[in-house]
Amino acid sequence: MAQQDEWFSAWFDSPYYHILYKNRDEQEARQFIDKLLSYLHPKPHENILDLACGKGRHSIYLNKKGYDVTGIDLSPHSIAYAKQFENERLHFEVHDMRMVYKPEAFDFVLNLFTSFGYFSNETENVVALDATAKSIKHGGKFVIDFMNTNRTIDRLVKEEVKEVQGIPFCIHRGVENGFIIKKISFSDKGQDYQFEERVRALRQEDFIEYFKMAQLRLVEVFGNYNLEPYHEESERMIFVLKKY
Repeated sequence: MAQQDEWFSAWFDSPYYHILYKNRDEQEARQFIDKLLSYLHPKPHENILDLACGKGRHSIYLNKKGYDVTGIDLSPHSIAYAKQFENERLHFEVHDMRMVYKPEAFDFVLNLFTSFGYFSNETENVVALDATAKSIKHGGKFVIDFMNTNRTIDRLVKEEVKEVQGIPFCIHRGVENGFIIKKISFSDKGQDYQFEERVRALRQEDFIEYFKMAQLRLVEVFGNYNLEPYHEESERMIFVLKKY
């Protein structure tokens, strides 16, 4: 289903994506996952799906905590990298979230760090949620961690230059046609590159509408990685859903 002109197909599979974001806060990510595990209480025999897992850093950490984890992502390069860490209870596969992966196979699905809302056609967000819901066992839970869109737009840094590994990445941010757009341009080894990130500016009410269509019941909304209650100025929207 993925088209070559979909921005995420090229950008997430590019080595420069991983260079630009190499300094992401691993400690914060692990603390967040620890909080989620304390809240969700998965049992050792239960299965976790890491949806849009990238290079698998969260899947690997979850597996080290003793869980049976499958990570899926659209990027062949990211999955090829992640596969070196596979074991009997850790698996990775290239997969498009708009298609059902394994029907009713997972007790928990985690979609973390704004790995949703990339599709140009809004109905595909519902298609992706519906496909994911079909992979969850009845009574299973689904966690979606998304930016608090209103706060993000209010605090948007329109232009900055970020140098990583000697490459100056010029970043321009804005809001266009219902998307938060990040345009990334840089030169390396005598060649010019341009990439774009487009994330739909989804509000809480948009998600609630999507959840109804996908027959997912909203259990709770947290506002940050410490799992404090959501309010308008929260950094994140972390939705905990249950499959009917």
